[in-house]
Amino acid sequence: MYDVMIVGAGPVGLFLAGELGLAGCSVLVLERQAEPHSPSRVMPLGMRGLSAGSVEAFYRRGMLPALLAASGVRGPSPRAAGHFAGMMLDPAAIDDGALPFRLPSPAMEGMMTSLDAVETVLAERAVKLGVEIRRGVPATAIAQDDEGVRARAGEDEYRARWLVGCDGGRSTVRRLAGFAFVGTEPQLTGYVALADVADPEKLRPGFNLTPHGMYLRMQTPGHLGMMDFDGGAYDRSRPPAREHLEAVLRRISGTDVTLTGVRLASSFTDRAKQATSYRRGRVLLAGDAAHIHSPLGGQGLNLGIGDAMNLGWKLAATVRGHAPAGLLDTYTAERHPVGARVLDWSRAQVAVMRPGAHAPALQGLLRELLETRDGTTYVYDRLSGTSLRYDLGSDRPLIGRNAPELRLVDGTALGELLQRGLGVVLDFDADQPLRAAAGRWPDRIRYVAGPARDDLGLRAVLVRPDGVIAWAAADDGDGAGFERSAERWFGATEDRATAGPAEVVRPG
Repeated sequence: MYDVMIVGAGPVGLFLAGELGLAGCSVLVLERQAEPHSPSRVMPLGMRGLSAGSVEAFYRRGMLPALLAASGVRGPSPRAAGHFAGMMLDPAAIDDGALPFRLPSPAMEGMMTSLDAVETVLAERAVKLGVEIRRGVPATAIAQDDEGVRARAGEDEYRARWLVGCDGGRSTVRRLAGFAFVGTEPQLTGYVALADVADPEKLRPGFNLTPHGMYLRMQTPGHLGMMDFDGGAYDRSRPPAREHLEAVLRRISGTDVTLTGVRLASSFTDRAKQATSYRRGRVLLAGDAAHIHSPLGGQGLNLGIGDAMNLGWKLAATVRGHAPAGLLDTYTAERHPVGARVLDWSRAQVAVMRPGAHAPALQGLLRELLETRDGTTYVYDRLSGTSLRYDLGSDRPLIGRNAPELRLVDGTALGELLQRGLGVVLDFDADQPLRAAAGRWPDRIRYVAGPARDDLGLRAVLVRPDGVIAWAAADDGDGAGFERSAERWFGATEDRATAGPAEVVRPG
């Protein structure tokens, strides 16, 4: 019996598998597709944007150099601010001073990559950590009891203590396990195509909102996107034909543009739905299996990576038997509101783009807001994930936030300390009682002492394995809450007297 079985070898399933493998769990990944590579997953159709938070997740697990190499990124790229409903943001208008608690980091502000590059890096890491990946084996049935979960794939049956569905928007696991999936129905059908265009000069570059929808002409010749407000009526069981794509493009663009051929094409809708809970017994959901929405803004992949980063260490602690009561339930409690917020962000963009007599007025108003420094900064903050904060029951402004890249004067950096997937205590005062307290969790928490280059007015912090600050002591406070916080997130220890010494890193 495996510790965890994951259905789906996309980015979310592979990231989660690596997290569990890092913690020493036995993991099996089942993937219905026989081959990991396909034309739709490489450039240009496989192009995806990673937010600052997602890039930081790769950095904090030691995968950023491999990802940059696989993505063909050889140096810092110009900041990409993103867009809202096709209205581009000006990177120069972002007020960095208004973005909370930021420190310089090797992680980039965001980057463009491809699904193929992301999955290649994640699969290599997972295999090195002992994860078993089986392809061409679609799961067709699952059943769970008090001891674990059984999954049938083809002629074989597999058993695990836990199962996580990472099998996309049409998740088989979600359906078989009986998760409630609620939300809103589609307003549009979207298309992405790599086509041969006889007269590309008839199409304006970039995003183009028109009285009939939206079209996008990318830099790669023939790479097109369209959004047709047909109520999601297109039959998505078949790939869109050249004649259909040409007719839609002509109607939306108001031109007589001609497509002479289509090499690749796919369709999507803006259906926005979410599982009411991300857990049913021993079955959990992550990524698009837990939530679907329009790809506007490119937040789906980033949302799924956040799910995997949040769930991985909690499920691993549960498997290993030292998770405090209720730890696994905090996965839904923390990530469900984040997913709901992204779904509403997606719905808002669709509402702005929807054709009609009032559309130009609404779009004009939003363009004016996005031309302001505050408006641009707000939208960028939402897109980058820097505003994310979990409610951990504290009014201290840093608790519940993604930790800044705190760095000691000797160069020791938080991101490097998190690569083992453990919690981290950064003690800027080298406080002996705190060191002794952290020593109760030697296999779960790294204790690191030394003065910081910029301590943000703090004496010490406890950072969870997912990079979230769980506890902080300010100059005018004390550390009495450390042990309570450590027990809350890392479990109780059986015998204080036999706890090993905490690991110490000192400057020099």
